[in-house]
Amino acid sequence: MLQEESDLALIIAQIVQKLKGSTLYAQLERQAWASLQRPEIKLESLKEDIKEFFKISGWEKKLQNAVYSELNVFPLPSHPAAPPEHLKEPLVYMRKAQGSWEKRILKSLNSMCTELSIPLARKRPVGEQKELLNKWNEMGTDEPDLSLFRPVYAPKDFLEVLINLRNPNYENGDSHSFRTHLGLIQVPLKVKDIPELKEFFVELGLTAGQLGIDDSTQVPPELFENEHVRIGQKVLSEQDSAAAQQYIRQGSPTALRAELWALILNTSSQPEDVKLTASNDDYYFVFEDYLYQVLLCFSRDTSVLGHFAYNSASPPKSYIRGKLGLEEYAVFYPPNGVIPFHGFSMYVAPLCFLYHEPSKLYQIFREMYVRFFFRLHSISSHPSGIVSLCLLFETLLQTYLPQLFYHLREIGAQPLRISFKWMVRAFSGYLATDQLLLLWDRILGYNSLEILAVLAAAVFAFRAVNLMEVTSLAAAEAVLADLSTLKVMPLLQIFLFATVT
Repeated sequence: MLQEESDLALIIAQIVQKLKGSTLYAQLERQAWASLQRPEIKLESLKEDIKEFFKISGWEKKLQNAVYSELNVFPLPSHPAAPPEHLKEPLVYMRKAQGSWEKRILKSLNSMCTELSIPLARKRPVGEQKELLNKWNEMGTDEPDLSLFRPVYAPKDFLEVLINLRNPNYENGDSHSFRTHLGLIQVPLKVKDIPELKEFFVELGLTAGQLGIDDSTQVPPELFENEHVRIGQKVLSEQDSAAAQQYIRQGSPTALRAELWALILNTSSQPEDVKLTASNDDYYFVFEDYLYQVLLCFSRDTSVLGHFAYNSASPPKSYIRGKLGLEEYAVFYPPNGVIPFHGFSMYVAPLCFLYHEPSKLYQIFREMYVRFFFRLHSISSHPSGIVSLCLLFETLLQTYLPQLFYHLREIGAQPLRISFKWMVRAFSGYLATDQLLLLWDRILGYNSLEILAVLAAAVFAFRAVNLMEVTSLAAAEAVLADLSTLKVMPLLQIFLFATVT
């Protein structure tokens, strides 16, 4: 009990500290000062009167949403004396592996710059700055020649690193129980089994109404949908992030999705601090322009550096020429600390269907990245981290579809070699857009990426009959090459709730 109280006190102190530097804190302070002029604010009951004013004026709700947002992002409280690296990643061997991987990426980046005689960072000349501004809305059509550049790394390179990951404490000890895991991931992390997943994803059950399933069991689909839309509108009118997160677990109506995601990510009340202007005419033809704009701004947004406090990765440092090793002359490169990989833009592309305003699109993408997507390309023991997702996927297949798992393994077609690219991109570019957005609804609703591993296993289960007949990795890949016709929600429900456990 005392431990819980001290944990709670620690969480409160950390969140208060974080919010003190926010725009919201300054706004609340201004409102509190302004409210002193109001006749209903009395000196003898000042504290209670200001609280009541915040409640009536809607500022209390904004503060609640900000606190809820921090609770969703913030890691579990650690001991006050624990060093900062424990907050990033508690397991030493994971931290070392991530550090080695970062050195490899940086070496690849530096060698490419040396080959092409291109500096990593330089200030744009004034002429270039003006040219960029003039072409801001046609960046997709006026591409620079990138033929000489190669991606710094691709998902398959990253997979090889994860396959070679080992816990040194298990290497020579008695670890027979874990060696019964015959997949590629050989680290002992705790992942959920199907009974635990059923409990966690209880709202996806067969008896609950779901958007994304045509034949709802309990009520005609149109009745459920109409009622669900009505409730969604009420959630939005209340502007309650927690209610929106609970609501979206059953899927979001298309017309409400953009606003619901913004509410859950708490971007709806933030000022639009990235000044992007673009004509929205012919909207569906300018996605490429949007991607360039968003990713260019993202690479230079130093506010993204804040997420490294709870990310096992560390931003790469560069030193001003001649000042190597002197910390006061160190700069992060890129300025946001994130080196993108081949396919990184697929985290942004689906959001273009939801947000027509580039600055809003940017805010949502940045928040999605610092909450979720960074976990898909960094090495950690977090339940939503890519290592845990790979292990969860393999464990589900080996436990519930053992014949399929052993068959694919015997023919040299380890399932993870096929599914890894789906998970690392959160299925973007593989599913039809409407299905992908239904999947991302659930990521936001459960504040977890574990559903990616469950869906990957469900896809293998769905194509199991065909996969049992293949005799090579190439043939297995061919069976699973096109996921664009798959319906996400029926697959998830059948795998989770109709599988015999």
